[in-house]
Amino acid sequence: MKLPRNLPGNEYDPKKHCRRSIRLRHYDYSRAGAYFITVCTDGRDLLFGEVIDDEVKLNELGLIAAEEWSKSAQVRTEIELDTWLVMPNHIHGIAMITDDRRKSDRPVAPSGPRPRSLGALMAGFKSAATKRINTMRGTPGASVWQRNYYEHVIRNESALNRIRQYIADNPARWSEDPENPAVGATGRSPLLAIRSTRPGESTCG
Repeated sequence: MKLPRNLPGNEYDPKKHCRRSIRLRHYDYSRAGAYFITVCTDGRDLLFGEVIDDEVKLNELGLIAAEEWSKSAQVRTEIELDTWLVMPNHIHGIAMITDDRRKSDRPVAPSGPRPRSLGALMAGFKSAATKRINTMRGTPGASVWQRNYYEHVIRNESALNRIRQYIADNPARWSEDPENPAVGATGRSPLLAIRSTRPGESTCG
């Protein structure tokens, strides 16, 4: 899959992209482009399965999360999914918004994420997965996900390929993954993990 044309050219800045800042100020997240997304479970609970011999073994809840993520491109025609992976307590994925035309078939709500945007994708996914997971485990109204999610605008093919490889390698690195509760966490961006992995730092803390 190739990147959409006219990708935004922002460089990664940890002061702007860290977990507590979340979004780039004034950036239009309904704009066509490629985005690296990480979303974690509430409290980093290991809801979705385990890693055995460098492979993720999803349980029933993990299979629900995987199915709902894969549905995202079916229910949202502006979204294409690239490499993605469900880990025991988080999901890494590359999503591409392929059409940034403003269409009138989805009116802008008075509150909530802008239609046809990254925020709308994540809100829809988290809501659908939460409903099914809570039905499965008999916990209506319980939190499944951390309140927000991490994203990074992918600006070129080199970055895209590097992030694809990072996602593919995630299970083999689980014993040192900052999202693994056995390792510990201090609030680290996943893009920093791609560039220089150091134990004890977290994407979603």
